[in-house]
Amino acid sequence: MSYRYANAIVQPGLNTLVAPTVQYNLLVWGSGASGQLGLGNITNYSSPRQVGSLYNWSVIATGANYSLGIKTDGTLWSWGKNNSGQLGLGNTTYYSSPKQVGSLTNWASVSATGDYCTLAIKTDGTLWGWGLNSFGELGTGSRTTFSSPVQIGALTNWSFIYGGAIATVAIKTDGTLWTWGNNDQGQLGLGNRTSYSSPKQVGALTNWKKASLSNSLTAIKTDGTLWTWGANGLGQLGTGNITYKSSPVQVGSLTNWLNISQANASVLAIKTDGTLWAWGNGGNGQLGLGNSTNYSSPKQVGSLTNWLSLSSSYATSSYAIKTDGTLWSWGYNATGELGLNNLTYYSSPKQVGSTTTWKKIAGGNYFVLAIG
Repeated sequence: MSYRYANAIVQPGLNTLVAPTVQYNLLVWGSGASGQLGLGNITNYSSPRQVGSLYNWSVIATGANYSLGIKTDGTLWSWGKNNSGQLGLGNTTYYSSPKQVGSLTNWASVSATGDYCTLAIKTDGTLWGWGLNSFGELGTGSRTTFSSPVQIGALTNWSFIYGGAIATVAIKTDGTLWTWGNNDQGQLGLGNRTSYSSPKQVGALTNWKKASLSNSLTAIKTDGTLWTWGANGLGQLGTGNITYKSSPVQVGSLTNWLNISQANASVLAIKTDGTLWAWGNGGNGQLGLGNSTNYSSPKQVGSLTNWLSLSSSYATSSYAIKTDGTLWSWGYNATGELGLNNLTYYSSPKQVGSTTTWKKIAGGNYFVLAIG
């Protein structure tokens, strides 16, 4: 894989590539039906293709059928489906190649909430949103749709943002956890099923570190404990049953959880020892356990101890990067979203090519963005 050297840039937030001394290129594959691959067409590809010739991408995120990226100069770019203004370009036009969102150079992190809306944090700690807002998932205190970025409140201490299925979770610099949007399964963790159009604090704790949200929410505290709540019909809470919870409950008693990702009732997690774990919906082999079984408690994927980062997609596909820089994928593969140059489903991890420079992966709806 091609790359070029550059000065180190460190940006805070959810989708941050920390201190890259090398600038890597943007690669894509899978469904291009809405132009979400950014290749100037609507073609599907079953193996990685490079977007443009620049090597200055540092942050990536995917919606259901659209893509987002931040460059090392702090500019924000978007492309793909745009029926609700989720690209932030002031219109509802679809684009099959990256378009800059405004002219600002202080974007730090970005995340897509469900199919049609986007949340982002600037380097000054302010929170911004745009796109569809039917359940209040933008957090603006209303249900108004916006096709350009609007600021959410006036606070300057937002540090982490993650969008799920028409709901949002965020963490502030003080370690407090906040949620808003759709709450039909108790996924906001507020002890009820009421939806909210502005941020609400989950409990009073100040030790939340990271979170991942779908129709359930999974979060890690600074002490390495794992917590979950929301829908649980397929065992996605990992609590050994299928009972839903509207307030946080701890998954086991371990204190070595490091990274998490979830989508469509499937959850992946990595521990500090580098082991990979999965639970919940396994219908398309997306848990990587060699079968299509659902599990209601964490199961180890193989026996390796060199897993580093991961991503789950809406289309029940899974992706992970190892410490050696190799990329692995498994699960659903109807449009080539596994990047293996075929349309075959796999229920255990398969290596994508032979490259060892992968740094970031983001699974969308039948497509993938990667930095490598």
